[in-house]
Amino acid sequence: MTHPAPTPPPPPPARRGTPSRRTLMRAGGYSLAAAGLAATAAGWNRLTAADIPGRDGSMLTVAILGSAIDPSRQSVLVEDFQRLHPDIKVRLVAVQAKDWDGFFSKILTQIAAGQAPDVVYVATEGVQLFAKRLGVPLDKWVRRDADQLREYFADVHPSLVESMMYEGSLHQLPVEFNAADMYLSKKVLARTHAGLPPADWTRDDFTALLRDMKRSGGRGFTPFFWTNRLWGGVVPWLFANGTNILTETKAPGGDWLWDRFYQPAQRRGRGGGYRWTAPQAVSDRVEEVYDYLASLVHDGLCSRPEGGSGTNLIGAFSTGRVGATPAGGFWAGGLHEAGVAPDAYDAQFFPRWRTRRHQYGAAGYAILRTSKRQDEAWEFVKYTVRKDVMSRLFEKNETTPARRSMLTSQRYAKTGPAHWDVFYDTLDRFPDTGPIPAPPQVAAVDLALTKHTSTALNSPGSVRPALRAMQRDLERAMEREI
Repeated sequence: MTHPAPTPPPPPPARRGTPSRRTLMRAGGYSLAAAGLAATAAGWNRLTAADIPGRDGSMLTVAILGSAIDPSRQSVLVEDFQRLHPDIKVRLVAVQAKDWDGFFSKILTQIAAGQAPDVVYVATEGVQLFAKRLGVPLDKWVRRDADQLREYFADVHPSLVESMMYEGSLHQLPVEFNAADMYLSKKVLARTHAGLPPADWTRDDFTALLRDMKRSGGRGFTPFFWTNRLWGGVVPWLFANGTNILTETKAPGGDWLWDRFYQPAQRRGRGGGYRWTAPQAVSDRVEEVYDYLASLVHDGLCSRPEGGSGTNLIGAFSTGRVGATPAGGFWAGGLHEAGVAPDAYDAQFFPRWRTRRHQYGAAGYAILRTSKRQDEAWEFVKYTVRKDVMSRLFEKNETTPARRSMLTSQRYAKTGPAHWDVFYDTLDRFPDTGPIPAPPQVAAVDLALTKHTSTALNSPGSVRPALRAMQRDLERAMEREI
């Protein structure tokens, strides 16, 4: 999942020993008084959630976004784990939310109410928020179990690991990721008499292709569709142009991990996690990106920025009413589930501008510092990154596995695309590819970006004033103490 999203909380915990309805009935017989007492107790259990197994702290509680893991495979995280660890009972809580922001809000509400889970599935959007305020560094366990984890790290790109570090400490093990590559409709390409663009295509090549698509598209056709959000919206274009809305640097530290698990060439330039600091929305390169997108909108080559997850896009894309859209490996599974044939589309790297740098979002499990079961939680986290576990969880290609070895022609034979290798090659071929900008103040940053992106592309001449307003909002956001 990370998906962009393409991961969610319960009522007050009951005291240990709160009597069940059966106990009260057995003790008091079937007298009216006993029945009344039993009814009162049952109502109390429901109000306090005492009748939900594990809510009293007797089980390891794991919170996930409701859409993160197919319900039919959630048994992999519960029954299969408990067969290996019969002394650790797990309760999986699938929290329903529209996106990661909604999920994190519900988790924070739960924590404030004293009902914190032990483990939470956290995407890039929340890594630093949880690391700074809520999570436990995994460093001591990773050092202790280094021999067990060596095979895992050898199979995972260091950029994904670095994105889950904060100020020198590792807070999550990457389970999945999705980079923003470019999906193209083969129906539209055929109509345009064009083949799949080459891997080294440029922004100008992309623009020319959109113009060709438009000429043959007819009414109701959109050459390029994109959604206005932190992942996959304007950010891939910012990265391609060698810029970002926030100044990006690296925290010091992390050598304890890089020296232990990665070869010199792989760890070169790595640090203790990303730092996003001073806003730079009014920089020349950012304005250049918005001017380019505004020109596409003005020429009818792309949609105006829309909010949401883009789930309504599948029908338009599959029927040839949309030519191209940014998406990650997760969409291969999504298109297949919607009945789209594997040869009806293909994928290519995002177009080159000043750089080949791509953006991605990743996800993994974080252990909360409020948990009284942290050692048990670590066993669960370690279990989730096993190859056999991930293979069963992600068999429908609903995300890109963090493990490189899991991306094979066999895995994508049923869903497509033909060029499935671009998903992991986005990291391997462009090692400076990095995570979306997500500081601890990510909610306010996301709001400023999406709000003013919409305004910037709303009408001619609105780019510069919108970026000035974005700069002010980002400055206020980054001044907040989280």
